[in-house]
Amino acid sequence: MLVDSHCHLNFPELAANLPAIKQSMQDNGVGYALCISVTLPDFPQVLALAENNPHFFASVGVHPDYEDIDEPTVEELVKLASHPKVIAIGETGLDYFRLTGDLEWQRTRFRNHIRAAIACNKPLVIHTRNAAEDTLRIMREENAKQVGGVMHCFTESLDVAMQSIELGFYISFSGIVTFKNAAAIKEVAKQVPLDRVLVETDSPYLAPIPYRGKINQPSYVKYVAEEIAKLRGISLEEVTAATTQNFFNLFKHAHS
Repeated sequence: MLVDSHCHLNFPELAANLPAIKQSMQDNGVGYALCISVTLPDFPQVLALAENNPHFFASVGVHPDYEDIDEPTVEELVKLASHPKVIAIGETGLDYFRLTGDLEWQRTRFRNHIRAAIACNKPLVIHTRNAAEDTLRIMREENAKQVGGVMHCFTESLDVAMQSIELGFYISFSGIVTFKNAAAIKEVAKQVPLDRVLVETDSPYLAPIPYRGKINQPSYVKYVAEEIAKLRGISLEEVTAATTQNFFNLFKHAHS
């Protein structure tokens, strides 16, 4: 049984088709999904998914791409994370790809999420794009190792992966690992320790081959796991067992 460790089922492309999505998960052996928060106004939708579906969990956080919003305080995040179905803080992190200029606000927001994670003792879901050096630096400065977490939709180097693992983090691969032009990420997926690997869809985005360009959904996490098995020369069953065990090892508040 697989776990989709990162999806956005409250986004309109997926929310309208929930019964079919759940059926497809069942048909494809995907037992659980972590529904990820990207803004606080949308958090109630994410939480409702987790409350109404025993196999869904929720995170709480504000994505680094959202500018000009009320900044979430540590206290707010901790309060929202006290719900038993909230198993993680995030997604949070740094994104220097979409935004430019003085991004100190992004770094401050990231620090607040790490502080909240430590305060409520729940792991972090980290998004980093074109910002690996600063991401790792802030993780160290704020002692993110205390709670650990996951580097979601990983697209960085093996060196960044290993530094993250040293800080108590897992490395999560998305449908990108199936893309023909993703040689560098395929290499990372081959080499990181299997006991630190998670799989995700980041749906509705980044559908794996053979669905590339279509709307992604949690059942397609199977294709991510198949690609990792192929790259590592091991069975799909081994990847499934390892990544599911890893998920529950990391997210200790998730009860299977």
